[in-house]
Amino acid sequence: MPSLVLADVSSHLDTFTQPDPDALVFTSPYGMPLRHTNFRRRVWLPACAATGLSIHLHDLRHTGNQLVAEAGGNLRELMERMGHSTSRAALIYLHSTSPRQRHLADAVTARARSELGKTDEPSNGGVARTWHDTQNTDDSAS
Repeated sequence: MPSLVLADVSSHLDTFTQPDPDALVFTSPYGMPLRHTNFRRRVWLPACAATGLSIHLHDLRHTGNQLVAEAGGNLRELMERMGHSTSRAALIYLHSTSPRQRHLADAVTARARSELGKTDEPSNGGVARTWHDTQNTDDSAS
């Protein structure tokens, strides 16, 4: 759990649950498990209306897991966080974004420049040709 919300969740648990390790984190006003239809109607929809948002509760799961993936979480870590036993189920929650694609492209650029020992792209055939030639030279020396 991100430390950003840990204090709030701990306070909630101290206030609304008994010292039971199996206690539910969020319950109905009567201490029972939440029912989707009641929670949606009584809590979620009014909260969305008050904030001007139009999202589904399940969208939070997608968002949370996408943030973990963008932070560098691998597939096994995401599966564990989501409680999935198959990669197929976990992959449903992963989405490609333009900023992430830019980050990956920049990381490849930095790696290629580092491997080539250069800060500027070569003018005689480009980075790919120079890298390829470097790899072939290294392989033939082995």
